[in-house]
Amino acid sequence: MNQVLALDDLSVPLRVLRLLAVDFPDLTAPNVEVSPVYPQVLRLSLHETSCDSFAAFESWRRALGIEPGVVDFHIQSDGRTAVLEGRGAYGGADVELTAYAASLADGTASTGAGGAR
Repeated sequence: MNQVLALDDLSVPLRVLRLLAVDFPDLTAPNVEVSPVYPQVLRLSLHETSCDSFAAFESWRRALGIEPGVVDFHIQSDGRTAVLEGRGAYGGADVELTAYAASLADGTASTGAGGAR
């Protein structure tokens, strides 16, 4: 990337983050990433306490209007980590929602009501 961006160039995902904070103040606080490399993208990631439900991911998925059918489930880190990923648009920004949880001992995980397997 050769172009240097100003903070104003990140205004779309930053406005969406502000909107989410106002509209959904009780949702679990995610890790937030906004980057000048992808200035229209807001990345939210969660570290779940249990892969049995992915409860925080599911709450965020519903709030963002991400359809269950576009959620991807996979295992990484030699079977130790279950991951859910969903993408959608919200307030003019592309939103990437990711959740990580320790996988079950046999290398499988339940994805809850909204996850795809």
